[in-house]
Amino acid sequence: MDSIKHTTELTKVDAHLPAEVSWVDPTNEELAVLSPLERLSFRLVHRMNRGRWKTFWTFCQRTTGRGWIDLCTYNLMHVHGLEHIEATDHSRPVVLVANHRSFFDMYVVSAMLFKHTKWRKELYFPVRARFFYQSPLGLFVNLVMGWWSMYPPIFMATDHHKRLFDKYSTRRLINLCQTGAGHVIGFHPEGTRNKNPDPYSFLPAQPGIGKLIKEAAPQVIPVFVAGLGNKLGRQVLGNWTGGPPIRVHFGPKLDLEPFLAMKNHVRTYKMIGEEVMSKIAELGEQDRAMWKGKLEK
Repeated sequence: MDSIKHTTELTKVDAHLPAEVSWVDPTNEELAVLSPLERLSFRLVHRMNRGRWKTFWTFCQRTTGRGWIDLCTYNLMHVHGLEHIEATDHSRPVVLVANHRSFFDMYVVSAMLFKHTKWRKELYFPVRARFFYQSPLGLFVNLVMGWWSMYPPIFMATDHHKRLFDKYSTRRLINLCQTGAGHVIGFHPEGTRNKNPDPYSFLPAQPGIGKLIKEAAPQVIPVFVAGLGNKLGRQVLGNWTGGPPIRVHFGPKLDLEPFLAMKNHVRTYKMIGEEVMSKIAELGEQDRAMWKGKLEK
């Protein structure tokens, strides 16, 4: 799934919001900048990510979603480092920061978490609103592929008025990363898919991930994913016809405390993003060493 392209468009959120502004719900002014279809899409997905609806869709992810992904990948799947995510504090949110090479990266990562761990989880994958919130087909894909978890939306529009809603989405995202037992938020620091054929190459981290970590101070787990393609039919058939092995590596929780004490500045956000990507790259090197000589066979 394509993540937000993290730039300085992620607007600064004041820790001391006016009393009438909610961390959870947008204001009428923020909603007013959306088109009728965008408002309808947001209201639907927003509702599906709260209360009993979120509990129901999480059940669907844990059973149906995990089941079909497991069925389509079990012959190829290799998961490493689960002890690191098990060692996190499950009463606090966890942000998974992963490299991005396939549309299916986070679907597979989340399915493996549901398969191999038992603690309560609620998944959130912030996405660019284009397609997912601006067309009926996008809503359908959000349902059948993400069980509505592609939320909250970021519009990143060039006009000032649409950016007003992005202030809300940023506020909501920080809220999800600060509080909530079992919240798992999936992010791609690179911001877009890396199309380089070398699985151990990476795009530069966008500063938005650094800004989010600086504002919310969540637990952060690096993830390296390799072996997934972008064509669903070929990917599914490869499970029985000998496709490339799928490797998912979870790393130790990152110690980012030194960065949290720094000044709120784009330079700080970039440093955090670079640190995060360096840890993902280290997992990539572990994968390279582990699979050296095996992938060519």
